[in-house]
Amino acid sequence: MLFEREQGRMQPTAEALVLNENLDPLFDALASIDGAHWKTSPQQPLRVAAPPTLAHRFLVRVISTYLKANPDLVVSLEICTSDDLIAGVMDERFDLGFTGAEQTRAGLKLIPHRKAKGVCILPKGHELAEHDVLRPEHFDGVNFIALTRRHTSRMVLEQHFSRAGVSPRIIVEAATSVAACEFVRNGLGITLINPFPLISGSDDGDIVVRPFQPDIAYRTSFAFSAHRPPSVAARDFMRHVRLSTPKSDLWEPA
Repeated sequence: MLFEREQGRMQPTAEALVLNENLDPLFDALASIDGAHWKTSPQQPLRVAAPPTLAHRFLVRVISTYLKANPDLVVSLEICTSDDLIAGVMDERFDLGFTGAEQTRAGLKLIPHRKAKGVCILPKGHELAEHDVLRPEHFDGVNFIALTRRHTSRMVLEQHFSRAGVSPRIIVEAATSVAACEFVRNGLGITLINPFPLISGSDDGDIVVRPFQPDIAYRTSFAFSAHRPPSVAARDFMRHVRLSTPKSDLWEPA
């Protein structure tokens, strides 16, 4: 018996007091675990990888706010292609990836973060800006900035053009959405991109944004090794990314 009732109150017995003394080291160990800083340390940075557009136009800001809130932590940001990112995550050279690639591979785990539909980016004053929605037939003979063929959306868009029997005039191929938008700003033509995280509204300075139909779906996800669950630091950073992602009519939680 560990407790006895005396005058309406529970009092520990001698056996209970002995048991409590024996449990004190266990409770001390649990308190130490609970209070320990398990995120990371300057000797063990959180290794994050992302392609250029997501890194420069989104993660730099997010990592900055994260480190300001956690000044004793270190983050290593690797900027690479999505293929290199996925290989690095699977080899466990990166703790966490942030990518628009949707590749199903053994050993790779993707957690969707945002989804969006492709939008057309036009210079202000472009003749196609008068349309509320752009379709493949609007692109025939139009000066077009295409993403390079390593982008899956390039193949999907070309299939839409082929079915519609149209041929845009490709002026330049761009490796990133940032470069494609800059070519638009310089008046070379129009493009079609994933709006996340570059474009948050219907108009953005000297460019015009129009929906494209049929829909071209994009998804941005966290990537990590399926053989090793994300660390506490990686989970904490993912939570920060979710809370730091601005709202927009052009994207939504996946």
